[in-house]
Formats: sequence, structure tokens, C-alpha cells
Amino acid sequence: MIVLDNTIISDEIKEQLFVCDLKACKGACCVEGDLGAPLDEDELEVMEDIYDEVEPYLSDEGKAAIEKQGSFILDEEGDFSTPTINGKECAYAIYDESGILKCGIEQAYLEGKIHFRKPISCHLYPIRISKYDEYDAINYSRWSICSSACTLGQELGVPLYKFLKEALIRKYGEDWYQTLVEVIENPQATEENE
Repeated sequence: MIVLDNTIISDEIKEQLFVCDLKACKGACCVEGDLGAPLDEDELEVMEDIYDEVEPYLSDEGKAAIEKQGSFILDEEGDFSTPTINGKECAYAIYDESGILKCGIEQAYLEGKIHFRKPISCHLYPIRISKYDEYDAINYSRWSICSSACTLGQELGVPLYKFLKEALIRKYGEDWYQTLVEVIENPQATEENE
């Protein structure tokens, strides 16, 4: 376990080798599960604000689900998430020509239509964050749908914290990430400075 500022980071974040393999999994994380993508409260207004620019990228089924359910939903546990199509794929997910699910929000971002890449929970996946009053617990969400990503990560020798560098910086900042790297890669130097 690593304690850094107001975060407690599971050792799996440094130990797990992981690189998404969309050709193998076909974007299963956009379909599997009980709900859509978890949303932070500060993302709710963004989801409404970007909808007009994102709509052209969405499937007819996705648009219908959003029209019926709204840009986001509140579940029984009081958490916000993206709506889904018939309780399955995220309403913002779109199939590409290879049958791989991708994010319509991210497509709009990549084409310069919006400045919001996608919900941070999607960007950080398979990391999941549990928020507590005093800290965030950062954990690896082990799931069979990502077995091909673990295999590819092992082949390439890429640990999860490096694969998700951009997302971790987006969430916690460049300084936090550089400190995390220092703690992981030079633990003796870190201990000597304490």
C-alpha cells in the first residue's frame, strides 16, 4: 500500500501488468456490469453541456436511451452513472467498423468538438476509486473481461500505473503522478527523505 497526499494506493497499481487489448475484448467494459459508467458529481453538468456536440456520434439506440433516461441517472445507492441501452451497453458507446465498442464522447473529443475526453471512471478503468471523507482509495478492479489486457501487459512489461499515466495525471495532477513514480521506482530514496 502506498500513501500519497490524500490517496491510499493498492500495491496492485504498481504490480499489475496491463495494456488494453480492444481487438480481443471488443470494449466489453462498456457493456458488462449492472450500470453505466460511474460519474463524479462535477461531471453531471458537463454531461448535459456536451450532449449537443456528442449526439451526432451516438447510435440511434443510445440517443433514445438518453432521451428517455437523461444524460445521467441516479441509482438506488445514490451514485450517478451514464444511462444504458436496455440495461446493457453504455448509451454513449458506439460500435466501430470492426465491432469494437468505443466512446462517442471520446470520439467528439478526439475530433476537437469538446474539451471533455470522457468520464474519469472510464479513463481510469480498470482502476476504481472509493471516496472517503479523508482520502481516496485507489484499487485495481480485477475482472475476467480484462484477461487479454493482463496478457498483453505482461508481454509488453507495462505496469498499470504507467498504462494509465494520462488518466492518473488528469485526476490527481502531474506532481502527484511524478511523486507516485518516484515512490514506486525508487523506494529507498523515498524512505531516506522521510
